[in-house]
Amino acid sequence: MNRTLVLVNAIGLLIGISYGIHNPIVPIFAKNEIGASYAELGLIGLANFVPYMFIPVLVGVLLSKFNNASLLSIGIIINSAATILLSFSKTVPEIMALRAMTGVAHAFFWPPSESIISNTSTPQSRVKNIGRFTGFFVSGFMIGPLAGTFLLETMDVSYRMLFQIATFIMASAIIFSLQASKNGHQKYGTAFSFSSIKQIKRFPHVIAVLIYCASSFGMILTIYPAFLNDRSMSATQIEILYFVFGAARVITLALTERLARHAGMVLIASTLCVSAGLLLSFYSNSLEEFAVAMLLMGFGFSIIFPMTLELILKKTQKESSGAIIGAYETIFGIGWAAGPLAAGMISEFSGNAVPYFVFFVFGIGITALNAVRKRVIDAA
Repeated sequence: MNRTLVLVNAIGLLIGISYGIHNPIVPIFAKNEIGASYAELGLIGLANFVPYMFIPVLVGVLLSKFNNASLLSIGIIINSAATILLSFSKTVPEIMALRAMTGVAHAFFWPPSESIISNTSTPQSRVKNIGRFTGFFVSGFMIGPLAGTFLLETMDVSYRMLFQIATFIMASAIIFSLQASKNGHQKYGTAFSFSSIKQIKRFPHVIAVLIYCASSFGMILTIYPAFLNDRSMSATQIEILYFVFGAARVITLALTERLARHAGMVLIASTLCVSAGLLLSFYSNSLEEFAVAMLLMGFGFSIIFPMTLELILKKTQKESSGAIIGAYETIFGIGWAAGPLAAGMISEFSGNAVPYFVFFVFGIGITALNAVRKRVIDAA
């Protein structure tokens, strides 16, 4: 593994640890300390992810013009500022504004990381390297909840102090991004082109899978912790469940290269696992039952994202890869924004367990679509 990949993977690990420490706690903090309703939790999630519907397209254009690692540094700085300010927030609108900042920051984190990896990799090693980077990020997301549990239980820190600790860990990643920026970058000098971004429309099936999975994933990140809390799970138990979720994702991502050889069958299995995890969540009341649901969803979510990106990049010219990555992440952002909003509103008016059954039904439909398109996927 070359030096640039090592640095990017280190950044992914640190950002993942920070996210893992504080992200599962944000909905609980908003609900219990600020008094947010489920509808307001949905709006907080919407505010978090709406920027990701638009900013990745801009970042995708910038990737071909500026040092990708410098853009990554911008994301880390914005993210750190948003997280530290979260520890001082007192109202739902303040949390919404800060989560919107986090959404902007994430748009300057993920696309540049994918672009650096894509430009540094051969076509044969690209899916493995993207999977490895995602694995480092998810490993951090697995370690983070354990660290959060230790801090909450052993050190008796407050939620606000937890956000401050997460900020320190996140900000330390800037050291590695600055080192990566010194390694130079590939500059194609391409002008802004809507036609290159519109290429994403050539993959309608991938878009459908991505929007469903991103919507479900957004719901699990923003609404699910509050739902678990209402099902009598403590903050510590919720952190443990997100550790289980992260562990399942890490194990799956370690097998990315092998699983990619059977893309059609794996996509069917992944959406089926997400659906099954959501259905189990609808009925669950114990830590053990929720742990099984998290294991299923951990497998399903993990493999979908590197695999769908690889299906698109395989049919994309390298000089257009930056714009395509930006467009891909924008589609992801549409799902991310829609999921929390829909789940929050459904929870508010139909009961807090209903969203998981609704998303289960949609998941079965997406699984059937994957089965119909299996031959096309395998031939890609």
